[in-house]
Amino acid sequence: MASLPISNIRECPSWGAFALELVSAVSPRRLMAPELHSPADIGRGRPVLVVPGFLASDASTRPLRLGLRQAGFRHHGWRQGRNFGLGADIFDIIDARVRHISRGEPVSLVGWSLGGLIAREYAKHAPERIAKVVTLGSPICGDPRRNNNVWRLYEAVAGHPVDAPPVACVIDEKPPAETIAIWSRRDGIVAAHSACASGCADLSLEVGCGHMEMVFAPEAIRAAIRALA
Repeated sequence: MASLPISNIRECPSWGAFALELVSAVSPRRLMAPELHSPADIGRGRPVLVVPGFLASDASTRPLRLGLRQAGFRHHGWRQGRNFGLGADIFDIIDARVRHISRGEPVSLVGWSLGGLIAREYAKHAPERIAKVVTLGSPICGDPRRNNNVWRLYEAVAGHPVDAPPVACVIDEKPPAETIAIWSRRDGIVAAHSACASGCADLSLEVGCGHMEMVFAPEAIRAAIRALA
């Protein structure tokens, strides 16, 4: 996809772009199964754990997971209800889920927004259990008070400063596993450059949808399948 240099993109999305995200959040498309027609032999039964974004749950990632199933991946939600932020036990929670679904093979992690940060940090915590990490619109570098529009809400809900979570995190540091960042310059929540910064991922894939659409827009799901394949 042809694009402008990342340096030409605002550090934080405009409030107009944020308003469009609110519209996408209530779109009926978010509940629909995608029609991708992906060959089922792409995934070959490999396990994938999908981690939802801030304040989202497995219900939000259902279209993405159904797309992964169409492509032959053995998909799983995180089964923790809504994602209320980085708790002190977050690595234990993800570790238990990874062990449960692995069946003796490394698991790929797909994380949307905050879920991507959780996936990246867990992959550093237990690299031997992870095959690949894919992030969708995740702020993987930069100042968390300048690269997204919801940090104040995050602090109010999570109960800790956005830049001082209760677990050890080095956000800019890439996990040992292959890491692919999916991002969009139409993102109205996370600054585009912070979701695809060079050095923080092995590969970046640009899509044309907004932040909230990344778990149900066909092009974003295709990008996730491509990244995993």
